[in-house]
Amino acid sequence: MRLNINADLGEGHGAWDIGDDAALLDVVASANIACGFHAGDPTVMRRTLEAAKLRGVSVGAHPGFPDLGGFGRRRIEMDPHELENAVAYQIGALTALATLVGVEVTHVKAHGALSNMAATRDDYAMAIGRAIRGVDPTLRYLALAGSAMERAAGELGLPLVREAFADRHYDDEGNLASRALAGTVIRDPAEAAARAVAMAREGAIVAMSGRRLPVAFDSLCVHGDEPTAVAVARACRKALEDAGVEIAPIPAFA
Repeated sequence: MRLNINADLGEGHGAWDIGDDAALLDVVASANIACGFHAGDPTVMRRTLEAAKLRGVSVGAHPGFPDLGGFGRRRIEMDPHELENAVAYQIGALTALATLVGVEVTHVKAHGALSNMAATRDDYAMAIGRAIRGVDPTLRYLALAGSAMERAAGELGLPLVREAFADRHYDDEGNLASRALAGTVIRDPAEAAARAVAMAREGAIVAMSGRRLPVAFDSLCVHGDEPTAVAVARACRKALEDAGVEIAPIPAFA
């Protein structure tokens, strides 16, 4: 079995750093880099791209809502065409800096509230997909498995990489449970690692209610902004490799 492990990185801004990107880049196979709307800035983006290049980690754009103050985790109503433009703008920003560094942008993954809304809203999922296709139709749409984003990738003919989460709980519909609920973020490395292996072996996720949901996925995410992110990522990778799972970058999929 082969899987990808990805993390959302480059989420500092100016003088402020969030997470230990350098340590995570030693663990993950792919990095989703914030593009300046919810986090990140040109210097942070370039620094993260250079660090990823040094380690052979594939890189993707991580667009979010224009919400620096809320870290992109506040739900925003946007006209789908306006959203399409915002996502294309962010992909373009990362692509320009990646060109300076000499690395290829391989995928796009929506951030935070944008991703949560696009998981259930076809108009948002399609807006993200149109932006990807318009900028570069070879970019992979890294999308929550079983979501409206997966359907949009299929409808638009985009290469798809399906994502699941080792460090988050799910609701009964297969969407990420709200962070407003206690315990929805898994910070215990042993628990996250056990979940990762079980998900890989069974091809399924288990919702907070205990309901088992069959899900086919290619990539597991670990959130880079959590204080326990490095320990969780290391534990997940070791457990998966001990279980015979090969860890590969996103270009190996779709």
